[in-house]
Amino acid sequence: MCWCMYWRKTRAQWWDNGSENRADMKEIVEGGVPPGIVAYDGDEPVAWCSIAPRSEFPGLERSPTLRAVDAEPTWSITCFTIARSHRKKGLTSLLIRAAIEHAVENGAKVIEAYPMKNLPQKRRTVGEAFMGFSTTFEHLGFKQATERSRVRNI
Repeated sequence: MCWCMYWRKTRAQWWDNGSENRADMKEIVEGGVPPGIVAYDGDEPVAWCSIAPRSEFPGLERSPTLRAVDAEPTWSITCFTIARSHRKKGLTSLLIRAAIEHAVENGAKVIEAYPMKNLPQKRRTVGEAFMGFSTTFEHLGFKQATERSRVRNI
């Protein structure tokens, strides 16, 4: 569904090897550790949520806003992709619930995400919505852990 490696690589690796992202994601999948959750409509994949231990996402550590809060082992929900035909149908919440279940089944005690705050409507860049919105996470019991940015926090 998605082979973005933006958070899974250092910035230098991402810029230098962007053409290898698909092969790199395939390697992760074939390594036996699911890199996320896929939602299907029948046999068709229609949505994706990236979730894994935070240690799998070195790109987060270089972000002044998204760097770790503490040394607690943490799982990270980093992004979503939903087919245009299936948007605005509640799939983000379903994916978050499935991601939580997956992480807990694999030993997670702490799960974090990096959603955009629900600010007054404005034009958003393509990438801004891919990490979800804070109200969706709050409805599912997530609490804001940082106040490093007026736009996006942990």
